[in-house]
Amino acid sequence: MDKSAIFPGSFDPFTIGHESIVRRALPMFDKIIIMVGFNANKKSFFSLEKRVKWINQVFQNEKKIEVRVHEGLTVDFCKEVGARYILRGLRTSSDFEYERAIAQVNKKMHPEIETIFLLTLPEHTPVNATIIRDIVFHGGDASMFLPKGLDLDEFKPETKK
Repeated sequence: MDKSAIFPGSFDPFTIGHESIVRRALPMFDKIIIMVGFNANKKSFFSLEKRVKWINQVFQNEKKIEVRVHEGLTVDFCKEVGARYILRGLRTSSDFEYERAIAQVNKKMHPEIETIFLLTLPEHTPVNATIIRDIVFHGGDASMFLPKGLDLDEFKPETKK
């Protein structure tokens, strides 16, 4: 049986913390599908196309990684692609409480799907997409928080207030 996991998120943008979780989980799974969530009612900072492109750049030499876009429930996407695992990273105790609630609801809806939590590395604990977006929005250099191999010339916001 194929052990596939879904790593869901908006990844607006994809950070070194996200990359670390995926790379550390690779030995556990036959395939990891990075599911870029899309919400038509929400304005993203970076376009969906850029986010998908950047993630593909980060993992261009990794055959066990696939990047897909999905609008809707993660558990429905799991059923659609035959994945039995959802991979999530935890930075803080508040992340745990939030993710625990989602995992328990997902388990109630689809008992065969398990959520796997990995703790972030200590040095990645303060890294989050909201802070990175703020740095970029104000013209700062966010490169130390982004995976290597990205075309940073493209790393400009789609919109500025």
